[in-house]
Amino acid sequence: MATIEEALEIERLERDIFRGASTKTQLPRTFGGQVAGQALVSAVRTVDPRYQVHSLHGYFLRPGNPSQPTVYLVERIRDGRSFCTRRVTGVQDGEAIFTMSASFHVGDAGPVHQDEMPTVPPPHDLPDAQTTLAPERLWAMREWEHWDIRTVPPERVYRRDGQASQQQVWFRYRHPLPDDPLFHVCTLAYMSDMTLLGSSKVNHPDEPTQNASLDHAMWFLRPFRADEWLLYDQNSPSAGFGRALTGGRIFNERGELVAAVVQEGLIRTPRDA
Repeated sequence: MATIEEALEIERLERDIFRGASTKTQLPRTFGGQVAGQALVSAVRTVDPRYQVHSLHGYFLRPGNPSQPTVYLVERIRDGRSFCTRRVTGVQDGEAIFTMSASFHVGDAGPVHQDEMPTVPPPHDLPDAQTTLAPERLWAMREWEHWDIRTVPPERVYRRDGQASQQQVWFRYRHPLPDDPLFHVCTLAYMSDMTLLGSSKVNHPDEPTQNASLDHAMWFLRPFRADEWLLYDQNSPSAGFGRALTGGRIFNERGELVAAVVQEGLIRTPRDA
């Protein structure tokens, strides 16, 4: 299957117009993480290198066709001394399938604090998902064969009082990646859409649902590498009316909080044909 370099590949067609590659996939629609990652790469290509991505907010508007490339239209909303902002629209067949705002910051000095990383088993004590998934789920590991994903067993998840639904996942890219920090940010944007909506199904494992990402927001807090272990500490504080709110904090192995994610997703009961 596609490497992350292939999945995030874009071609510049005009000053602010880009075309993302379509890659081999088993999915019936374009993976949301790939659309978000390619949109972010497009925005990065229009920003001075001294600015770093600090946040993005995206909406998945229509399912993408994975056999077709997506064209990304970038709008230069603002270029300031400390911050700059871009808006990106992903288009297929003349219709918007995704829209995203991304903000960039040069970085400043200021107060520092962060939450503590939860106490969880280290990734090396957990089995690779490729060796533990049921046969009917092995297609997922073929789709993302370049990722090492290790889910913390429910009985070993660090539980916080009052939280309705929790899930914890270690992950990393299996192969060395370029040193460019922005490439790691775009790689994490790709990966952040994976497994997160599953935190809303922890309490409903046998209930059939139609699932899809609706919107996605990320904040990049500290430098990190996506080819080193990252803990995705996930929760779903609410589900109802066919939608679920989910969130995640991403820590590196040193306990540094490197990113935060919030997503609302569709988890509705399948409609009768």
